[in-house]
Amino acid sequence: MTSPETVAQPEFSLSRTVAAPRERVWRAWTDADELSHWHHPVKVSTPRETIDLDVREGGTYAYTMVNDETGDEYPTAGIYLLVAEPGRLVFTWGSPDDDPAASPVVSVDLTTGSRETGTHVALHVRGIPGEPGDDNVYDGWMQALDNLAAHLAR
Repeated sequence: MTSPETVAQPEFSLSRTVAAPRERVWRAWTDADELSHWHHPVKVSTPRETIDLDVREGGTYAYTMVNDETGDEYPTAGIYLLVAEPGRLVFTWGSPDDDPAASPVVSVDLTTGSRETGTHVALHVRGIPGEPGDDNVYDGWMQALDNLAAHLAR
């Protein structure tokens, strides 16, 4: 019999370097006013009034993304598993009714670069597959990181 620890889980990683200091990037991930500007794929928005963050280990978060063309809503929620300001966030990621123990886990690591290179954002998602062109999970996170870089460049 195979133990759960030996079963490979689907996962993927993305990274981006953004032109902002690490503390500013951290704030973009942990402040609801900031998050509303970038935390969604293209043609989708995350209205500020749908965002609730309790950024501490064991704290919860929730937000709803809205398709700009159809109005379809995508509620999302999870639990912060690790909060190490200003360098690392780990949280579950799923629908509000999902069992957190069975939800994918997202890790975000922020590494300071030089003044010229800004901050390196390494995002890793474990528990759900993703690959370029899936037009959903992988592409959605890639577009969100693009939005993050554009938001921080303003």
